[in-house]
Amino acid sequence: EGIVPGGGVAFVNAIKSLEKVTTDTPDVRTGVNILRRALEEPLRRIALNAGQEGSVIVDEVRRRSEPRLGYDAARGEFVDMVARGIIDPLKVTRAGVENAASAASMILTTQTLVTDVPEQELPMPAGGHDHMDF
Repeated sequence: EGIVPGGGVAFVNAIKSLEKVTTDTPDVRTGVNILRRALEEPLRRIALNAGQEGSVIVDEVRRRSEPRLGYDAARGEFVDMVARGIIDPLKVTRAGVENAASAASMILTTQTLVTDVPEQELPMPAGGHDHMDF
């Protein structure tokens, strides 16, 4: 299927397609806004992990009209992601969005979500002697 610019740039580029969606239905508008935010999140997280303000980096990438432009977190600069070798397989990128949409759809239609509750780890008890029972 090919490659796309990595580092979350392909997701940010996909947001432009959402801007074409016009509807008077509040639920559809809400869904589009949720999807828009979700598509920004990989780049936002990469920027935060690099010590940058995620929303600033996302806005800068969206503002520029170059579809291959992204943020190279290792060097702290905006670059042509494909030329720099920062790429993702299109199939993996597409499958990630499809699987996330499928999971969200299941949650919405079943109106139920089962998750593991994290168990609180108790501190180790004080050391005892061999003849002491705890």
